[in-house]
Amino acid sequence: MNKVTDGLLSPTPGQVDDVSANAADIPLPPSLESRRGQMFPRLTPTEIDRLRRFGTVRTWQPGEILFDPCTPGTGMFVLLSGHILITRKNGLGIEIPIIKSGPGSFTGEVGQLSGRPPLAYGRALEVVEALVIDPPSLRAVVVAEAELGERIMRAMILRRMGLIETGGGGPLLIGAPGGVGIVRLQGFLSRNGHPHLALDPALDSVAEDVMKLHQPHPDELPLVVCPDGTVLKCPTERELAHHLGLYIDLGPDHVYDVAIVGAGPAGLACAVYAASEGLSVLVLDTHAFGGQAGASARIENYLGFPTGISGQALTGRAYVQAQKFGAQMVVPVKVTSLDCTRFPHALQLDCGVRVSAKTVVIATGAKYRRPAIPELEKYEGRGVYYWASPIEAALCGQEEVVLVGGGNSAGQAIVFLAGHAAHVHHLIRGAGLENSMSKYLIDRIGSLANVTLHRESEIVAIEGGEEGVSAVQWRHRQNGSVQTRLTRRIFLFVGADPNTEWLENCGVKLNDRGFVCTGLDLSPADYARSAHSKNGRRPLQLETSVPGIFAIGDARADSTKRVAAAVGDGAAVVSQLHTLLTSH
Repeated sequence: MNKVTDGLLSPTPGQVDDVSANAADIPLPPSLESRRGQMFPRLTPTEIDRLRRFGTVRTWQPGEILFDPCTPGTGMFVLLSGHILITRKNGLGIEIPIIKSGPGSFTGEVGQLSGRPPLAYGRALEVVEALVIDPPSLRAVVVAEAELGERIMRAMILRRMGLIETGGGGPLLIGAPGGVGIVRLQGFLSRNGHPHLALDPALDSVAEDVMKLHQPHPDELPLVVCPDGTVLKCPTERELAHHLGLYIDLGPDHVYDVAIVGAGPAGLACAVYAASEGLSVLVLDTHAFGGQAGASARIENYLGFPTGISGQALTGRAYVQAQKFGAQMVVPVKVTSLDCTRFPHALQLDCGVRVSAKTVVIATGAKYRRPAIPELEKYEGRGVYYWASPIEAALCGQEEVVLVGGGNSAGQAIVFLAGHAAHVHHLIRGAGLENSMSKYLIDRIGSLANVTLHRESEIVAIEGGEEGVSAVQWRHRQNGSVQTRLTRRIFLFVGADPNTEWLENCGVKLNDRGFVCTGLDLSPADYARSAHSKNGRRPLQLETSVPGIFAIGDARADSTKRVAAAVGDGAAVVSQLHTLLTSH
């Protein structure tokens, strides 16, 4: 199997025995073969001269390391003379040659925009001279040098796409397919757009050797081999993120112009527009960028995409765009409380860090409800899922699955899962879908032969054991009849509750359902007793009952629960942030 590292595919056996391979020889995935020239452009001397003002020329002696996965913030290297060999480490810690790069080439992929560690090792084969462009300067290049910056940006995005598609350059996840830990970490890495490769020790010899070397206990699986060779035993998402360099240092002394809590469509839109206008931006999210929209298999009613686009692709573009303008992203981290009694405002994180910001934007969205099903939590991640990504779909091969929910997210998931599962049993509590789902989805689902709609039905029990779900029982709400169906996969898309628990006791007014009140939603009494009355003004349209605290997207009361509406909120709030920051 070919793998990708640092935007470069590893060769087939024997391809680099003489380390003479170049970009023209690299086997690419079929989806990227036609874009080879865009992935590996060679810069002309004139173009390199235009880049010199953004970087520093350095020299390395033969055998010296230019960059490695242990060192964050290296940025992009533009080779002026000499050649470097790019390598990766396999699961046994052995360095494997990937490709040789020479003058006119440049290294890196989108991770270098934000100072993430490289996904490979770069070693000088001879005396090498290169222009080193650090992350802040690299972001300046893609903004200031329009045509050249666009070519560099496109190459970096395509390289990351190649990495994700082939799984190279990222960590190796070693364990049995479909295991709880494997699915959990695959989901985290996939939703954060980070390349990885899952290996089954029963089928892969390297994975088998790693298992023999480390001899993990069952509760220590999966093993994770990081790009720097470190082996982790069943890490948490946060532990893995730390080892992959996905975190940035958050110091209590730094004050951001705006801290955005939540990296769904609303939060990402706010990050893009605020950072592009020169504000210092911090984005925090508990799980991954994209929110619920990021888990949508296909969005077909978003303006400008007539053939549809996956939620991962749409929000992934926004994620890269925000980094291009300098927004700082931290995932996964949870905001546990907000202190509005001081200025700047303080956010307490569950990692023990406290960060400060002049303004705060609440973009935490909503979460699917947990139905009142006995022992539901016991099966979460072990047959019960709240999203339907390609990882979960791959587990449904030719099986019968059950999906509960009547909204658009449920509809998109049904259409997606129907292409993988033998049959999808669709349960809704109501008599029909017309009041909750877009007509194009209703029509499409109606045309699928392997989807059965069960109206006025709800799950009453889940059966299973240590291996996970084995069967489900649902009851017809009108006649009381109970049906039992053997299944190993249940998908729940049942309503939405706001992610606003962390706002307790901070003074931000919530409505009776827990959504954040803003602007016109606030009564005269609300802002009369708030700090707004002290400075003689009413709250701005997207501002909460606390000055300097804003709410956008699904977390905001009376918002339209659509991706486009969330993006609109994220764009609109930036002008209001400027109004407030100017007054300060």
